[in-house]
Amino acid sequence: MPAKALRLLLAPLLLLAVRGGGAPGPEELLRPPARIGVIGAGIGGTAAAYFLRQRFGKDVLIDVFERGEVGGRLATLNLEGQDYEAGGSILHPLNLHMKHFVKDLGLSTPQGQGGLLGIYNGDEFVYEESGWYIWNWLKLLWNYGLNPLRMYMWVEESLDKFMRIYRYQSHDYAFSTNEGLLHALGGASFMQLLNQTIEEAMQKAGFSQKFINELVIPVMRVNYGQGANVNGFVGAVSLAGADRGLWSIEGGNKLVCNGLLYASKAQLISGSVLSLEEKTRQKGRSGEPAKHYEVTYHSKSGLTTDLYDIVLIATPLQRKIANITFQNFNPPIPEFSRHYHQTVTTLVHGRLNATFFGYQDPSQFELSSIFTMENPKLFINSIGVVSPVKRTASKTALGPSVWKVFSPESLTKEELRLLFSSYDSVLEKKWLAYPRYSPPEKSPPIILHDRMYYLNGIEWTASAMEMSVIAAKNAVLLAHHRWYRKLDKVDQEGLHDRLKTEL
Repeated sequence: MPAKALRLLLAPLLLLAVRGGGAPGPEELLRPPARIGVIGAGIGGTAAAYFLRQRFGKDVLIDVFERGEVGGRLATLNLEGQDYEAGGSILHPLNLHMKHFVKDLGLSTPQGQGGLLGIYNGDEFVYEESGWYIWNWLKLLWNYGLNPLRMYMWVEESLDKFMRIYRYQSHDYAFSTNEGLLHALGGASFMQLLNQTIEEAMQKAGFSQKFINELVIPVMRVNYGQGANVNGFVGAVSLAGADRGLWSIEGGNKLVCNGLLYASKAQLISGSVLSLEEKTRQKGRSGEPAKHYEVTYHSKSGLTTDLYDIVLIATPLQRKIANITFQNFNPPIPEFSRHYHQTVTTLVHGRLNATFFGYQDPSQFELSSIFTMENPKLFINSIGVVSPVKRTASKTALGPSVWKVFSPESLTKEELRLLFSSYDSVLEKKWLAYPRYSPPEKSPPIILHDRMYYLNGIEWTASAMEMSVIAAKNAVLLAHHRWYRKLDKVDQEGLHDRLKTEL
C-alpha cells in the first residue's frame, strides 16, 4: 500500500485515539442551546443560572427575569439604619450546596449568637431554658422522658438518607419528578412521610402526645406558620431546623443570590413575565424548523418578547405570586391552584412586656426567643430578639432590642401594646412564604413541556433554601441530559447501592 494512502487510512484512527478511541459523544453531535431563560431571581433561580453556566458552557446566553428584588424570599428590612433578615433566615450545618456557595463566592458566616428559649401555651411557659446545658437536658428528660433523645435520632436517620442527594448530584444523576427524587433518597419511608401528617408520623413512631403538642408543634409554627397538619417530611425538615449550629450569611442571605447571578454571567432582566408560548422558527440558512419558547414580559421599554431554547421557571406558579399564562400548549400546561400560606414578619424596636407572658417581676425575664403552642387566643406564632445582618454588639432582652414577630395576620396597635411595654419603630412584611401543607401531598411536575422545567414544585415536599438549590441543580441536570439525550443519567433505580459498589 502506498505511504500516502496508508496515512489517509490511519489519520481518522489516530484522531479517534486522541479523542479516546470511541464514537463522538452526544454533546459533540448535537448543537448546544443558544439561549436559556430563567424566570425568578430568588435562591432557586440564581442557583439555576449558576449551574446552567457550569453545565452548558460559556457560550450560551442566560437571561434571568425578576420583577422585584434579586433574592426573592431572601430579603432584609431596614430598621433604624440596620438591615435584618425578613425572609429565609437560617441554614443547617449540613446544607452543603449553600456552604459551597459561601466558599465559592467569598462570603462569610458570623458566629451564631445564643439565647434562651421558652415554650408558651397562652397561659404559662411549659418549658424554659436556663444557661446550664445539663440542666436543660434534665428538665427535658423529666418532662418528656426519652422523647427528645428519640426525636434527635429520628431526625438524624432522615438526614442521613437525605444526604444521599449530594452524592447523586455530584455524579450528575437527575430525577424527572420530585416524588422520584425523594424515593431515591429514602424509599418507602420518605413516601410515607409525605403522605401523612407530622403528628401521625410521630404518633406511629411512639412519641407522646404531650411531647408533640409542647415541643414539636411550636417548632412547626415558627418555621412554617402551621401546626400538626404539615406532612411528615416537611415536619422532619422543620425539626432539623431547630438543631444547634444553625448559621446565616454576613450581610444578609440574599447576598448569595447576587453572587450566584454575577458568577453565572447571566443578564438580569427587570420585568414581569406575562406569558409563554411555543413557537416554531426556521433555523439558519438550512431552513429547518426549530422550536423555541417565546417569553412575553413587561420591561422598562414596554411589552417585549424573546425566544429561548430552554426555560426554567423558578417562581411559584400561583396567581398571587406569578401570574403567568401558558398559551397554545398541547396538551395544556396544568393550572396550579393550591394555596401558599401567609406569614407576617414584623420587626419591632422596643422593650418586651414580660408581664404579658406571666412574669410578675420583669427583671427575672431572661428569654430571647418564645415559641407558642396552638391556642386560639394567641395571635403570634413566635417572637425573638434578632441581630442585624452586619453583626454588632447584642443588647439584653430587657433593654430596647429588635424583636422579630411571626404572626398569621398583621399585628394591631392593641396587640403591639400587649406585647411591648414600649416601642418606637415597627416594620412589617407579608409573605406568601411556603405552601399550605395538607397531606397526602402531590408535587407539581418538574417537566412542564419538552424543554420547560418547574423548580418550585419541590416546595410541596418541603420548603427551605437548600431544597430550592437542590431543585435547581436537579432541573439543570435534567435539562442538560434531555437536551443531549443522556437518559442513562435520569430516573435510575438503586443509585445508593450502585454508587457504593462502583466507587
